[in-house]
Amino acid sequence: MIFTDRREAGRLLADALRGEPAVRGADRVVVLAVPRGGLPVAVEVARALEAPLDVAVSRSLRAPHDPEVSIGSVGADGHVEIDDAAVARLGLVEENLRAEIDERRDLVARRLALYREVLEPLDPTGAVAVVVDDGVASGGTATQACGLARRAGADTVVLAVPVASATAVPRLEQAADRVVVLTSPAEFLAVGQAYQEFPQVDDEAALAVLEQAPADSARG
Repeated sequence: MIFTDRREAGRLLADALRGEPAVRGADRVVVLAVPRGGLPVAVEVARALEAPLDVAVSRSLRAPHDPEVSIGSVGADGHVEIDDAAVARLGLVEENLRAEIDERRDLVARRLALYREVLEPLDPTGAVAVVVDDGVASGGTATQACGLARRAGADTVVLAVPVASATAVPRLEQAADRVVVLTSPAEFLAVGQAYQEFPQVDDEAALAVLEQAPADSARG
């Protein structure tokens, strides 16, 4: 399955979520976007489900000397998750991690403050939280976002993504109560392979997406 762009993927994802029992029978649903790429997808989901929208900001922790390798993640509430297997494989010690954790926590705080300029925080307590991203490769950021929703009081966490690697799905299923994935390519190379158009979403574009979102979704 190939999506035209993130917005089309969001509309198709919303169609799938309408049939999800945890969502269909819920008294209250909130949509939590994983910035930045997840925002255009999540806006379409929130619009279709007539649900309020918020963000679940997290960042991956990068391995020293190889920033493409994830060794964990940090969430907007300061919670840190470490991939112990990756850390052991790379022979890292606490001193290797401390500076990276501090740097990524600072980045998460600045990113969240930026979004709060146009987006009021939601309280997901007791709600079904639908966590939305544009895709999942390793799963670190997505699992952290699910943890954010759960720690904030969500009753049920549904992770919904248009595309995910087959190797990440078991990890996602441990983090969320339900996982909705539209396609999982047998030969997964990158999230972008599932899209015809996959431009980078910078901060300016992310704010533009939020400002164009329906008021009942973007403001909760």
